[in-house]
Amino acid sequence: AAALTSKSGKIGFVGGVENDLIKKFAAGYVAGAKAAKADIKIDVKYITPDGDFSGFNAPDKGKEIATKMYTDGDDIVYAAAGASGTGVFKAAKEYTDAKGKDKKVWGIGVDSDQYLTVGKDLQEYVFTSMLKRVDVAVYDTIKAYNGGTLAAGVKVYDLKSDGVGYSTSGNFISSAVKTKVDDFKKQIIDGKITVPTKP
Repeated sequence: AAALTSKSGKIGFVGGVENDLIKKFAAGYVAGAKAAKADIKIDVKYITPDGDFSGFNAPDKGKEIATKMYTDGDDIVYAAAGASGTGVFKAAKEYTDAKGKDKKVWGIGVDSDQYLTVGKDLQEYVFTSMLKRVDVAVYDTIKAYNGGTLAAGVKVYDLKSDGVGYSTSGNFISSAVKTKVDDFKKQIIDGKITVPTKP
């Protein structure tokens, strides 16, 4: 969605910590962007190195990195950075306010629909959010328990099981882009596309 919406042809990724888990977020984002638009440019930066988890709670550092990305021409920045992601949305607002609405930039949230949690002053800068559908997992688990079918072990919640997705609050993603994103979703579910987990 970011690659197909970007006007500058440059987008960014801010990871909270440069560890294997957050690198998975970056890998999927980069692969999806390149699949949607082969010539898209993607800046990938991390707030702290592996082992230093302060990167998840440093909105000032998230803002600093995002401001540099916006200044360098990235117009949409995805933050997989915990509380530091708020800094990305603040940077988007300040950059747009300084440059004017024709230079509007966006942030992308993570885990939950951040449009609903950032506050009204930042909502218009939340392009979308990557969703971990914990609600689906909890509902299914309770339903299985009550039905006597709960099995031990690990259950993976992926696109096919509606375990992950993207938010559409604010209606900032065009219908044409949604159609293309949903086509990619179907190809992933059908096994035609394998999403990488390493950069």
